[in-house]
Amino acid sequence: MPESDSPTHSLQGALLLAAPSLTDPNFSKSVIFMAAHTEEDGAFGYILNRPTTQRVADLLPDKDLGALGDVDVFIGGPVATDKLAFAALRWDAHLRSLNCETHLSVGAALEALNTGHLVRGFVGYSGWTEGQLENEIKHRSWITTSPTHAVITCDEPAELWRTVLGDMGPIFELMSRVPDDVSLN
Repeated sequence: MPESDSPTHSLQGALLLAAPSLTDPNFSKSVIFMAAHTEEDGAFGYILNRPTTQRVADLLPDKDLGALGDVDVFIGGPVATDKLAFAALRWDAHLRSLNCETHLSVGAALEALNTGHLVRGFVGYSGWTEGQLENEIKHRSWITTSPTHAVITCDEPAELWRTVLGDMGPIFELMSRVPDDVSLN
């Protein structure tokens, strides 16, 4: 269920969905998992639906990575794009929530992968300074919602925005179908 326009609580663990009107190419139709958020310190998260064509082994060719070498690399956001970070995602069916461990070492990422977690490599991250995200939400650039199982099960990460938004109800279903360029409609 969508949250209020201006969060007074932490969005840690929530999803940010770019509003159809958000045309910044860094965030257009993005789904961001909020790994950390406080109004005083700002916010940090990873874009979940921007896969690259690379795998971890392409970026770390000199390391013995085992199965981690085959993990897909995603664009996590426009900040620190020269850094590779690992995150492990796991759906908790009992609590109906998404658990995400970030800043994993290569060893911890490999262990998470071996225990059934969805592990992703991220180049860059999404970050906001104090009050910045709250202002963007107030101006309706973002739609906030709780994660759904689709984050883990969506076969095509590039379709995650449409899938999550469409599952939020009839109005959001219509929003999910808005063409990139409405003038061509």
